[in-house]
Amino acid sequence: MKMEKKIMYVHGFQSSGCSGTVVMLRNILYETGVRVVAPDVPVSPLEAVDLLRRTAEREQPVLIIGTSMGAMYTELLHGFPRILVNPSFHMSRTLMFKGMLGKHKFLNKRADGATEFKIDRNTIAEFAKVEEMLFSNIDDMERELVYGLFGKNDKFVNYQDEFVEHYGKEHFILFDGEHQLNDNVLKKVVLPLVKELI
Repeated sequence: MKMEKKIMYVHGFQSSGCSGTVVMLRNILYETGVRVVAPDVPVSPLEAVDLLRRTAEREQPVLIIGTSMGAMYTELLHGFPRILVNPSFHMSRTLMFKGMLGKHKFLNKRADGATEFKIDRNTIAEFAKVEEMLFSNIDDMERELVYGLFGKNDKFVNYQDEFVEHYGKEHFILFDGEHQLNDNVLKKVVLPLVKELI
């Protein structure tokens, strides 16, 4: 029996595993026999890391794609080929500086039916703990596995230098786009790389 290939997608802040990006990836890759696994990421950063590590272990994806906050989590999933799109490596700082404490609405439907969530100081502290885990035990094998995609016009976060410092320039890619993925960038930048890697 032929083994099914799986890609794991890790969404960004306020999103879910039912985002437009996930739907488009599923529709395009389904024809190639690739299934997209996209869990809803828990609001608690420590719970998120635990869930994503368990999901990756169980599903054994051939590739993991993370965007923004999801790309920060994806960096931690060692041993798998990974694409980090506009990674937000310092969520604690971003949320504090942009005044994002308090209630937020999810932008996409969540499996548990939740429509809103709260960011408090405990959440910020958990993000800070997760950030301390980043870029640990990176060797040449890990550098081969990780690609960084950065929008030239990303006005939300810019951690290009930090990515290059840890992973080098070999898999560093600048694209014509902003922070959030749109259909055009997905089709012209992300999907060609996905198809090349799988």
